[in-house]
Amino acid sequence: MPSLAHLAPGARARVLRVPAEKRRLLALGLRPGAVVEVLLEAPLGDPLEVRAGDAFLILRRSEASEVFVEPLEEA
Repeated sequence: MPSLAHLAPGARARVLRVPAEKRRLLALGLRPGAVVEVLLEAPLGDPLEVRAGDAFLILRRSEASEVFVEPLEEA
């Protein structure tokens, strides 16, 4: 199962699982079923800018690796 950290900029995915102890990520909108999009990746690969609904988040790659996703096919 791929994680959010493995997505390239421009990719969209549906969140499948976030560890329960990561309440901060859940509070920011990274909940199971939410559609997220990776917007930008810093030049050295860390951090990532992610959009989850109307929220724009900056996540460390280590945080993003704990969010498991299902990539969405582009229409």
